[in-house]
Amino acid sequence: MSLKLFRRDGIWHYRGTIGPPQRRARLRGSLKTKDKAAAQREATEIESRYWKGYQDGPASILTFEAACQKYLAAGKSDLFLVPVRNYLGNRLVKDIKPSTIKQMAHELYGHCKNTTKNRMGITPACSVINFMAKSELCSPIRVEHFEDDSEPKEPATMEWVKGFRQTASEIIGTYALFMFLTGCRPTEGLQIDPERDLDLRAATCIIRNRKVRGQHKGRRKAHLPEILVAALANMPTEPGRPLFWYHSYNVMKYPWDQAVKRAKLQRLTPHCCRHGCATELLRRGVDVVTVGWLIDMTPEMVLETYGHALKDSTLTNRLIDTDLTRALSEVAENTRMTGTFGI
Repeated sequence: MSLKLFRRDGIWHYRGTIGPPQRRARLRGSLKTKDKAAAQREATEIESRYWKGYQDGPASILTFEAACQKYLAAGKSDLFLVPVRNYLGNRLVKDIKPSTIKQMAHELYGHCKNTTKNRMGITPACSVINFMAKSELCSPIRVEHFEDDSEPKEPATMEWVKGFRQTASEIIGTYALFMFLTGCRPTEGLQIDPERDLDLRAATCIIRNRKVRGQHKGRRKAHLPEILVAALANMPTEPGRPLFWYHSYNVMKYPWDQAVKRAKLQRLTPHCCRHGCATELLRRGVDVVTVGWLIDMTPEMVLETYGHALKDSTLTNRLIDTDLTRALSEVAENTRMTGTFGI
């Protein structure tokens, strides 16, 4: 075997140079085991895969781990990828079937709803494989998603936000207002750097979408309405901390829920404020393309996610012009009194 084993912190690793003279390759990595016999077997398998790739082409030895490395090197997002990467590991991509991915999603997120299995299990796995398919290193894959079992979120309203702010701390209350008036995602709101991203004089804030990597990608400049500028200007700040102090919603969750309980309001989450922003814009006549641009979503996703029905059967009255309704009423009254049908 050309690959040599060595131990670091009790874990076996491999390194070495293998291949024909015209195509030598240096290989090294962790075997992720403390068992030397298991490490030797795995190192032999790695060397065997290399020779097979040299003879049969790179597609024959492409592992999911190698695919992930290429995927991330291309600047793609690692969101939700780590557990999937650990699970599929050194499996050959050509041997990964739709049933493999669905089983993986179920084992990793069996305690979650189907929408979570789809978003955090199936989607990242398919993204990596289909990215490699574009380079013709494997076949594309299509996995049928688990049936959607999500419950529609109730959108927040400005009245709800005002009531919430009366019992919440200055920081959490302003965070809710910020979410509602900018439509940003909860994690985006919590990662805002006041020195780097906030400009109260221009009434703007840079909101960064961590789903997209790159210096100039995944960012938008949000307008801050006057009421929000005033709230932000009066909010306490501390050097080195994010704008809203909390680094994650898990830490903020308890004081958020307590504020809701004190205000005796329907329990809504920060994401419901984003829902409320999109829903109110749609209901006030802003077109779906513009709403998508404002909250960083495609028009299709806006309609699917935020197109909440008003559920008021009397809304059909709006189909009749007010002036026309009045004229028709006058005609009906004239007809009743004169027995004619002229206006």
